[in-house]
Amino acid sequence: MSEDEPSGTLRNTIYRQSTRSGRRMGPVRRALYRLAAPLILALVRLWWASCRIVAVVGEEHLDAVLARWPSFLPCYWHQHQLFGARYLLLLQRQRRLRVGFLISPSVDGELGAMIVRRAGAHVIRGSSSHTGALALKEYFQALMREQVSPVITPDGPRGPPFRFKPGAILLAQMSGRPIVPLAYAASSAALVHWDRFVLPRPFARIAVAVGPAREVPRTLDPAALEALQREMEQSLKATFATARAALAAAG
Repeated sequence: MSEDEPSGTLRNTIYRQSTRSGRRMGPVRRALYRLAAPLILALVRLWWASCRIVAVVGEEHLDAVLARWPSFLPCYWHQHQLFGARYLLLLQRQRRLRVGFLISPSVDGELGAMIVRRAGAHVIRGSSSHTGALALKEYFQALMREQVSPVITPDGPRGPPFRFKPGAILLAQMSGRPIVPLAYAASSAALVHWDRFVLPRPFARIAVAVGPAREVPRTLDPAALEALQREMEQSLKATFATARAALAAAG
């Protein structure tokens, strides 16, 4: 099996050749994507390598989770995608952990899927905006059947920024798997896009923080769900503050 092809059963075959827009994955586009994917990943890895992770705080929370469950729900704001993903991919080499990422089912999303597979992670095809119920089903199957820990960015890709949407909570409720908040801070970075996406500048120092895991009760009334959303927003905010403090302490 090619590394550009889906691994295991983590795929929606309805997305393999066509999308909701009617566009299809032709052989020329697929060939171009196969050429582009390793080049883009090489640039990302070069970017990662130019920065240095100087502190990681809270890994004991992850160790405690992995001692109890074979998978969990890593969770960070969309703006923290770049080194949130980097940290989890590094951790995957050191611990019993399989990381997964949700990739758009669009034709253009196939390029992202190829890059993610080459990086060593698992791909879940779906869209929180357009195929929400199906994406939730794929997440659930990844967690429970494949023992994959699929990353959730609770405010994106479309925002509003720093608002914890209920998807992660519902998935934790359905699966019984905990949510684990993550954040990172960079000594020098550019903030771009609607959510102030963090792009660490080359040679920046990085501190990563892992917050306490949060289990979700099997039953929640609407008021309790809203309260838990606010609680998770504060948890991610506190985790980021921890990362910033760790960066300052590291010099």
